[in-house]
Amino acid sequence: MSRAPIPRRVVAVLLVAAVVAVGAAVLAGALRPWAAPVAEVERAAAADPAPVLEPAPLALPEEPDVLVLGDSWTYGSAATPLELGYAYVLADLLGGRTHVDGVRGSGYVRPGVPTFGERIAELDPEARYDLIVVQGSINDRREPAEGYPDAVTAAWDALAALYPETPVVVLGPAPQVLPVEEATARIDADLASLAQTRGWWYISPLREEWITEDNYRTVIDTSETGANHPSVAGHAYLAERLAQSLAEIVDPATRLEAADDPEAPGSL
Repeated sequence: MSRAPIPRRVVAVLLVAAVVAVGAAVLAGALRPWAAPVAEVERAAAADPAPVLEPAPLALPEEPDVLVLGDSWTYGSAATPLELGYAYVLADLLGGRTHVDGVRGSGYVRPGVPTFGERIAELDPEARYDLIVVQGSINDRREPAEGYPDAVTAAWDALAALYPETPVVVLGPAPQVLPVEEATARIDADLASLAQTRGWWYISPLREEWITEDNYRTVIDTSETGANHPSVAGHAYLAERLAQSLAEIVDPATRLEAADDPEAPGSL
């Protein structure tokens, strides 16, 4: 459910502070030893490649309505208030609105918490979104690998059937601890492969090294309260990285068409 937006001036100040703090920490080298599980999974995937469909550039209006479906990171855990969570801050960066659907502990197969598939079944079929971002699912790292791809496929099939005209971008898990856990790297590889087979964009914070030893303590709140979730600065940083990644896959022509359309919101 969407929440009242935080004033743009407040968000802008927080973003500048977060990006400066995190950006200074990110000036590091290339691949690091702690990323070994990611490299191992990538080599295994390369040995048995799945068919790949090239995703089409996103076509977004000037003020997009975006559904962000995910776990506690999407919920805004460790952000105070919750509206400083990355999924809420993303709205300001995109110049639109985000409809935040985050459930703490949720995954595709983890028991005891509504799964992504169950939650998708409860979404409003009459809702209209310009983009859907599906984030996760680090909460499945303690569950057996067997059956995970099938559960993801079933959930994504249901989502595509519910909103057949809406593009979907999958945002994979980001490391809550370093070194990257092997199960987290395996989930990242599974999701990347499954997204490619259906022609969906996949954004991998692991492979793109959003969180490293150099910025970990700035991005992740390791206190008892934070419980290894993003700090306020971390949420702002994640929103910035996600917005940048989305900007790279949006067809610029669609933005120009929206700006030229006299009926479009904000047109003169």
